[in-house]
Amino acid sequence: MHTDTYASPLARPARRHVPRSVLVLAVATALLSGTAASAVTDGSAQRVRIHGGRVDVPVRGGTATIDTATLRTEARTGDGRTVLLSAATASGLGRASAPARTADGAGWSYPEAGLRADVRADHGRLLVTLTATGADTSVRWPVTAADPAAGAIQFPRGEGLSVPVDDPFWNSPDGALVGEAQELDSQLSMPVWGYTLRTGRAGAGYIVPTDIGTSLTFASQDGRLRATAEHGFAAGNGTGAYTVVLSLTDGSPVAPAADYRDWRAEHGQLGSLAEKIRKNPQTAKLLGAFHAYAWGGARRPAYLDKLKALGVSRLWLGYDSDDAPMTGADVRAAEADGYLAGPYDSFADGQQKTEDSSPNTVWPDNVYPRFCVARADGTPQPGFRNKGCYLSSQAFEQAEPQHHYLAARTRSLVANGAGSYFLDVDAAGELFRDHDPAHAMTMAEDRANRLARMRRLTDGSYDTSARPLVLGSESAGAWANQVLAFDHGAATPVDGRLWAMETGHFDNRPQDPKDDAAWGGYMPEGAAATFFKPVRTADFKPEHQARVAAALKAMYDPRYRVPLYETALHGSLVNAERWELPFGKLPEQKTTRALLALLSNTPLNFVLSDKDPRDAQNLRELAALQQYFAPLHQAAGTEPLTSFRWLTEDHLVQRTVFGDSTLTVTANFGTTTHDGLPGGCVDAALRGRPGSRLCPADVVS
Repeated sequence: MHTDTYASPLARPARRHVPRSVLVLAVATALLSGTAASAVTDGSAQRVRIHGGRVDVPVRGGTATIDTATLRTEARTGDGRTVLLSAATASGLGRASAPARTADGAGWSYPEAGLRADVRADHGRLLVTLTATGADTSVRWPVTAADPAAGAIQFPRGEGLSVPVDDPFWNSPDGALVGEAQELDSQLSMPVWGYTLRTGRAGAGYIVPTDIGTSLTFASQDGRLRATAEHGFAAGNGTGAYTVVLSLTDGSPVAPAADYRDWRAEHGQLGSLAEKIRKNPQTAKLLGAFHAYAWGGARRPAYLDKLKALGVSRLWLGYDSDDAPMTGADVRAAEADGYLAGPYDSFADGQQKTEDSSPNTVWPDNVYPRFCVARADGTPQPGFRNKGCYLSSQAFEQAEPQHHYLAARTRSLVANGAGSYFLDVDAAGELFRDHDPAHAMTMAEDRANRLARMRRLTDGSYDTSARPLVLGSESAGAWANQVLAFDHGAATPVDGRLWAMETGHFDNRPQDPKDDAAWGGYMPEGAAATFFKPVRTADFKPEHQARVAAALKAMYDPRYRVPLYETALHGSLVNAERWELPFGKLPEQKTTRALLALLSNTPLNFVLSDKDPRDAQNLRELAALQQYFAPLHQAAGTEPLTSFRWLTEDHLVQRTVFGDSTLTVTANFGTTTHDGLPGGCVDAALRGRPGSRLCPADVVS
C-alpha cells in the first residue's frame, strides 16, 4: 500500500457540530446504496432483517451481519468486500433464542449465560447491547483484528499507537503488550480502538460507552496480534449493561478516533476549548503556552522576568503546595508576563500527618481515616505508594454542603490570586467502588462525583470570590473533556515498565538499596534528581538496559505513533505529557518528542529551577521551541485535527492538518530528506502565510 495516497477521512472543511460529514468515512458516500443508505439517513426505524439465526443491520458503508449463536459479526461493503468486525465470542454463551424484531432493531437472549442481546443501527453504526438478566457474569467480545487480512491495530494508549499485527516486537515479550489487560476507564485514554486491513482503505472501529468494568486484552496467535474486549456484569458495580458500537472505516489509522469525536458530539459530550475561553478568558493563556513546574527561585519574579526576556511569550506555571508556594507577588508577576500560574493539589490521598507527609494528604476533622475507600473485605484502599489511603469521593460529596472541606482547601491554595489549578488523579482514574456503608458508591458514582467537583472548580463554586479556575488534571480520560481545559499525561503512551525505570525496582521483590538508582531520587532540595537529572539508557545497570530500551521504543518510536487522542479531542482541551517526564528528562528522545508535539499541536512540559545546573540550557531550549510553537497553537489550538497521513512507507514522514487547513504540519522523523524536508525537522504552514521550518536537534542538546 502506498500510504502517501491516503485519502484521509478528515481532510474536509471543519464545520461545528456536523459530526459525521466532517470526521468519519470518506469512502462511506460511495459505498452507501439502496436500503442501507435510506436506513442511515432518514432517521426513521432502521431496516433490520432477520434470516434464520442471523440479523442484518444497515451501517454506513454497507451491511453488518451478526450470528446470534456466536456473536460473530462481519460487514459487507458496498463494493463487495467483507470486513470481520468480530470473531465468535471467546466465552461460551449457550444456546441463543430465536431473534425477534424490536421497536428499533432486533433482540434475543442467552438463557444459560443470563444475558439478553439487542442490536440496532445508530448514526450508521452497529450498536450491540448485552444486558445481564441473572447472576453476575462476564463476556469476552468483540474479538477484533482476527480477520486474516488485518494489517494493524490502533488503540489509545496515551496519544495513540498503530501496531502492525505481525510486528515481531509487539508480538514478543519485548513489546510488553501480549497478555496485558488494558482497563478502558483508566489505562486507555479513550474507550476506543480499531484495526485496518493490509490492503488499506477499509477497517473497523469500536466504541464502548459502558467503559467501566471493560478491559481490552491483546493476544498473539501464530505471530499475529488480536484484541479482545471483556466486560464484567456486576450489579454491585453498576455494570449490568454492556454496549459496543461497531463501525466500518475507510482504513485511515485515526478513523476510530474520528468516529469517537462524532459520537461524543452527537451525544452532547464533546467539550469546546473556544467555549471554555469564552466563559473564562484566562483560559486563552493556554494557547501557545508550554507547561512547566517551577521549583525554588523559579517561582519568583526575577526568574519569570528572565523567561520573558528570553522570548517566552506564554507559559503555564505549576508549583507544589509545599512550604514555599508562589506568593501573591509571584502570581502577579507571572500574570504581568502573560503567564498562567496555579498550584498542584489532590483530593484523592489521605495520610496521618508526619514530618515528611505532603500537605495535600493532610485533612482536618479526621477525614483520614474516616473517608477512606473500603475494599470488599472492609480494609482501606491503600493510597499512593501504599501510604495512607485513597479517599472516597462520595464521602466528600456527602460532607461538602456542611463542612466545605474541598472548598476550604481550594480557597487556601488560590488565596494568592492563582488563576489555574491542577487536580491530580481525578480525571485519570482509577475509579473505586466503596464498600463502607457510611459512604458507599459504585465506580460510576465515583466518576460522577469527580466530574461534579471538577466542574465546581471551573465555575468558581469553591472560591469565595466566585472566580472560575483554569483546570487541569492527570492523564485525562475522554470522559473528562468537558470540564478540563488541559491535562498532563494523556499524551504519553505509558509503558508498564516506566514505573520500574523511575523507582529502579526491576524485579518482583520489595524495593531495597541495591535497586537501580539511574533515574534519581528526591534530592537535592529545589531540583530533585527524579525530575531534573537527564537519564539515558546506558545510565542504567547493564542487566536493565534492554528492558529500558524496549520500554522507550514502545513509548516513543514514531513508526507506531498515531494522534488518536488529538483526532478525538484537539480543540476540546490542551494535552501534554506526564509531569514526571519533563522534556529534559530523556535526552535521547528529545528530537522525537519535540517533533511529536509539534505534529499534534500540543505543548511540551518542562521543569524549572534556579538550582538546576542545566538551567541555562533548559531555558534556551524552552524559549526556542516555544517561540516556534506559539503562533501555531494560537492559530489552531481551538481547531479539530482534521487529517493525519503517513507520507512514506516506513511511516517516518507524517502530516497533520487542523481545521479547514488552518495549520498543516509535516514532520520527518527519519534521517534522510523527503520532498525537501530534512530528517529530524518539521515544516509548519498557517493558511495564507509562508511556511516555517524547525529542526529541533539544532536547538536541543
